[in-house]
Amino acid sequence: MFRVELMKAWRRWRTYLLAAALGGIPVLIVIAVKLSPPTSADSGDAPPFLFQILRNGLFAPLTGLAVIQPFFLPLAAGLLAGDAVAGEAQAGTLRYLLVRPVARTRLVLGKYGAAMALLGLLLLWVVGCGAFWGGVVFGFKPLPTLSGTTLSVAQASLRILAAAGYILLGVSGIAAIGVCISTLTDSGPGAIVATVILGITSEIVDQIPNLRVIHPYLPTHGWLAFTDLFRFPVEWGGMRGGVLISAAYTAVFLTVALVSFSRRDVVA
Repeated sequence: MFRVELMKAWRRWRTYLLAAALGGIPVLIVIAVKLSPPTSADSGDAPPFLFQILRNGLFAPLTGLAVIQPFFLPLAAGLLAGDAVAGEAQAGTLRYLLVRPVARTRLVLGKYGAAMALLGLLLLWVVGCGAFWGGVVFGFKPLPTLSGTTLSVAQASLRILAAAGYILLGVSGIAAIGVCISTLTDSGPGAIVATVILGITSEIVDQIPNLRVIHPYLPTHGWLAFTDLFRFPVEWGGMRGGVLISAAYTAVFLTVALVSFSRRDVVA
């Protein structure tokens, strides 16, 4: 089921549109920084690492990862996870999948696993596009950390890949919510929109100081903690909290998805 889902994704136009959109973000950032270098007046609204791109192309993939998080990452999770089961029901192919027979648990877990694998590939694509164009335009140099120490190009590259891995773990909770919603409806677009709205709303609420009491319990809380990988020593507290909350959301909503889908009367 996992392999089948991946093969189906390769044949969908939206997969390539999503890859083009996400991969284009770090490219546009590099072009914008080259043509119109940011100034100190822009620092208030600038994403993490934007100013450093001028001095080192290794910061381009990091800035790209930071920029996709507020909107594009929930959008990707919604498109890939929210449509997982509901899209099959809407197309009238869900019951045929179950007739094969395919165990319902295997179907849900296969859909979730495929969505996470595709999200991981998209994150690697963002890193690759940012690293390539950042290197071409600005070159690679030893990377200064937020603590004032320096990482070699090889060490920095490993940290960047680790950052992408952490972000993938962070989005696992939103993906689980998307799959859960997808098992409860026959509307693929409805499940996608609901997942995207939940993800973006969580991001917005996480930025409201007056609501800080609920921040640690939001599914997107701690997404930007990957920046702590670029301190010396690495600060693990924020990332540990982010992984734990994502794991909790994943466990709860995948369980709900499995239980609800096992009891669902599939007619489409």
